[in-house]
Amino acid sequence: MDAVTQAQLNQFREHMAAYVEFNEAEWILCTQHIAVKTLKKKQHFIEAGQVCHQLGFILSGSVRFYHLVDGNDITGYFCFENEYVSSYKSFLTGEPSVNYIQALEPTTMLLVSRKDWQQMLNNPMLAYKMEHFGRLLAEYYLICYEDRVNSFITQTPEERYLDFFSSGRAILQRMPQRYIANYLGITPVSLSRMRKRIMIDHK
Repeated sequence: MDAVTQAQLNQFREHMAAYVEFNEAEWILCTQHIAVKTLKKKQHFIEAGQVCHQLGFILSGSVRFYHLVDGNDITGYFCFENEYVSSYKSFLTGEPSVNYIQALEPTTMLLVSRKDWQQMLNNPMLAYKMEHFGRLLAEYYLICYEDRVNSFITQTPEERYLDFFSSGRAILQRMPQRYIANYLGITPVSLSRMRKRIMIDHK
């Protein structure tokens, strides 16, 4: 792994502040437990059946979460810059992951290992804030899961597509259409037809 730069740490700290803020002494301790890694396109962060030993924060790039069902990979979720990545249940419990996480493009992320996470939780100076951060991160994952489930119950595929499109991160230009179709719960052919219809409606 490469050395972590100050700019990378600043980016992480800025976005981590939405959950918890560290004073300078605490932050110096925290940075001793952070590493950086770059994934090549299509390289896996974690595969099903493996224990997830790392929590990642995406500095640049993107990943997709997917399952293999009868030999077909089904995309269930995406993460982009300034978002956290992990098979979080596996990370917390030590149980094997049930999903795959794969880089969609060259992706650089900061990493905290499960061992380092425990060391920070056992450090009197960091314990309270790391417990607080872990709880809020768990809530974040729960909210993402509920939003995902609710979208399939209350929205049409077209509404889910428009929400996806409105994220403002040029998402649709950064990934194969079949992954987007998987995510929306439709076929690539249906996605193509829907996109053409939306383009006509918005002219």
